[in-house]
Amino acid sequence: MTSPRYQALITDFAGVLTDSLVEVYARFEQREGLRPMTFLSEGWGSPEGRQLYQQLEIGEIDQAEWNVGMAALIGVRPEDLMGRLLLEMDPAYEMLRLVTDARAAGVQTAVLTNSLGRAPYDPYALYDLPGKFDVVVFSDRYAMRKPDPRIFELTCELLKVAPEDCVFVDDSEQNLPPAAAMGMATLHGVDEQITVPKLRRLLAI
Repeated sequence: MTSPRYQALITDFAGVLTDSLVEVYARFEQREGLRPMTFLSEGWGSPEGRQLYQQLEIGEIDQAEWNVGMAALIGVRPEDLMGRLLLEMDPAYEMLRLVTDARAAGVQTAVLTNSLGRAPYDPYALYDLPGKFDVVVFSDRYAMRKPDPRIFELTCELLKVAPEDCVFVDDSEQNLPPAAAMGMATLHGVDEQITVPKLRRLLAI
């Protein structure tokens, strides 16, 4: 087997290690009786919604407060809204298998995620991220979020690798340029059937 060209793989969580968030949101809208694209247009995509996410991601508000604020924007009840929103968010099994194979090949692995909170609903509970990855970086623990370059620098420091020795995968294109500017190889990962073969070639695994 060829030696890996890169020393570390850094991945986002939701949308990379899980199935598509667009599909997850669509299933939520159907369950809640909302018109299609309500969450993306009036929630996540609105200025108020983006602010709520940013506050949650850096720990300025907790998930319960996010639930109340987001529920008001999209017109649903607030109880366990994050849990209801992500109810049908399933693992991206091929991507998770790739992570296991990368570690077995000597590639360090990290999750770098803008936090969705962990109470009252923990979207990370089923994934055993500390057991599957060498480093786990939740944005709210450090009061900074992607695409802030500092959180990429922190992740590299925790991995003890240089940015140019890393591959970074995210489903949000806005998070890729700061990583690329540091020297990381970047990949816009929105479909594991496309992303995994590309990573296997990049990492020679």
